[in-house]
Amino acid sequence: MNTERVRDWMTPNPVTVSSSNTLPETYWLMMKSKVHRLPVMEGGKLVGIVTLEDLRRMEPVRMGSLDLIHLSDMLARMPVWKVMTKAPVFVSPDMPLVEAASLMLEKDISTLPVMEDDTLVGILTDNDILRAFVERGKHG
Repeated sequence: MNTERVRDWMTPNPVTVSSSNTLPETYWLMMKSKVHRLPVMEGGKLVGIVTLEDLRRMEPVRMGSLDLIHLSDMLARMPVWKVMTKAPVFVSPDMPLVEAASLMLEKDISTLPVMEDDTLVGILTDNDILRAFVERGKHG
């Protein structure tokens, strides 16, 4: 696994979302695409990352004493930029997979956008690393 690179296991051309997308739009895009994490792009630039967990954290208890109608309306219009992680840690497709895994552990994150020359080319998740580990265990 020491010779494996991020590019060998990343998901290329990931589904992305704009920072102005609403939370419901983002949630349904995740469900439709069967993903739990989305890079957030503006003008072709990576500006953040949003996870299903970020969306789930927006529960009514944290919204104070708003009544249900106002709360529902507020959440329906809330943009992704209010809950996303800004300036996420990212990696190069040529980074060794072991280094990417170490970085994820060090930063306590589950996702790394993969950037090449300021262009998003993929996404690497903890599931991708686990898949690489299992595949290498089967063949070696």
